[in-house]
Amino acid sequence: MDRRSPQPHFSPRTPTRRNLRWASGLVLMAYITVHLLNHSLGIYSFAAAETVLRGVQKFWHSLPGTALLYGAAGTHLVLAVVALWERRTLRMPPLEGLRVLLGFALPLLLATHLTAMRGAYMAYGIEGSYVRVVWGLWDWQGAAAQLAMMLAAWTHGCLGLHFALRAQPAYRRFSYVLLAVAVTLPLTAAMGFVSMGREFQWTGVPPVVLPTPEQGKALGTAEDSIKWFYGLALALLLLARWGRNAFARWSRQPSITLRYPDRTVQVPRGWSVLEASRSHGIDHLSICGGRARCSTCRVRVAGPAEHIGEAGRDEQRTLERVRAPADVRLACQLRPRGDIEVTPLFAPLPNEGRPAPVGSFGRERDVAILFVDLRRWSGLSERQWPFDLAYVLDRYFATVGAAVRESGGVPNQFIGDSVMAIFGLDCDLPTACRQALRATELIGERMDAWSQGFEAQFGQRLDFGMGLHAGRAAVGEVGYLETTTFTAIGEVVNTASRLQDHSKTAASRLVVSLFAAEQAGVAHTLGTPESLAVRGRSEPLAVLYASTGAVSA
Repeated sequence: MDRRSPQPHFSPRTPTRRNLRWASGLVLMAYITVHLLNHSLGIYSFAAAETVLRGVQKFWHSLPGTALLYGAAGTHLVLAVVALWERRTLRMPPLEGLRVLLGFALPLLLATHLTAMRGAYMAYGIEGSYVRVVWGLWDWQGAAAQLAMMLAAWTHGCLGLHFALRAQPAYRRFSYVLLAVAVTLPLTAAMGFVSMGREFQWTGVPPVVLPTPEQGKALGTAEDSIKWFYGLALALLLLARWGRNAFARWSRQPSITLRYPDRTVQVPRGWSVLEASRSHGIDHLSICGGRARCSTCRVRVAGPAEHIGEAGRDEQRTLERVRAPADVRLACQLRPRGDIEVTPLFAPLPNEGRPAPVGSFGRERDVAILFVDLRRWSGLSERQWPFDLAYVLDRYFATVGAAVRESGGVPNQFIGDSVMAIFGLDCDLPTACRQALRATELIGERMDAWSQGFEAQFGQRLDFGMGLHAGRAAVGEVGYLETTTFTAIGEVVNTASRLQDHSKTAASRLVVSLFAAEQAGVAHTLGTPESLAVRGRSEPLAVLYASTGAVSA
């Protein structure tokens, strides 16, 4: 399937590793969230928190609930172990490292809670209760352990969601609200824990069934066994990783050469390109943490096909979503089998020694890009006074800018006699394409109205050309120090500019890509598409023409 197709292809039969990680993580995050909300009810009263706990336990203690919870936990842990084994280096950004560390520490922290609550229920039929949880931990050591467990689980889940979603515009739009929730919920849960403990001190401890000394001893033995088994298994995993890497070095297994634009590095076979970049200190953007989700780590590759290999299902779906050409791969997934050339497409820009501004740049969106160019400007500039030219440009920019804004777009670049506009910063792609086509209508109407007196005043006819294309682009601030501008970068921008250039020779005011017209639902009104070779693209592009710039949507 052509990766430029707007509809990604994936098999519905078997879930991919990314799907399993995402689904299991959401189940566990839902469990933790409900748990913290339940704790928070303790601020109101112990009775309210206990009543809700009974209802929640009915679901999680049922066969479907148990299978869902422990299936998600087991799946998530197995995938984490596989991911750790596949890593050839543990170099990673600090927040990503914290997420991984907390994830592998959680089973040790949860062992006590697991055996005391679920173990007691399954072995002896003793229901969990806030009396057992709160009063049983009502000392500094117990309370600190309980709160540390909650905070570790919540932080791990929040970081996982952050890495998975931070490239999404909707998430970024509400990130401050979500951050407030992420900080507040553990605090209210801790306050609920303390409030219930204080209530027990004032009113007395309600009656509750507790494990007998013999049962408590058996549960403690089970807890120790879980901790020892898990700790030993984790140590063996890390030791096996170290042994594998050491053997690769000592046996001098063949290494592969990666040729970046400015340097060449050698890494053992089996390393991903992203791991190679991080290991050798090469700036390489990766917003999602290397999980084939955000596509910001993608690279253009060149080399023998047998050295590059085929993309897996997760990687293929992401590449299809961004309509990447055939020579582009995700650095986090590509593990070369031989020497190749790689060019990072979204490498962070230098920023005076500070970290790359990922928060302000690197956001990807599906957008529609419109270029508008004033024709015969050089001839006019030879005959007119500079102030006359300034007047013409000022009115031209105002006319185009107002039409773009009224249609829902953002006019963001005014260079020479050209205007670039972005549509889709706050809507989906079909809506963005319809807005852009509406802008071409308004521009055509208003420029035609202006041209009635323009020829009499300046001695030549007023004319213009437009190019429109849609696709994925990186949007954000670029520039140097205080001189920055909001813009879009990517193949879609280059192609829209080339389409505007082509309108000069095509005797058409508007050249629009077939894909953008299809997204807007007007392709059938513009005649038969033509194949156009566009400079900067490896494949021809199907385009449509509108002689007046007015397109009925």
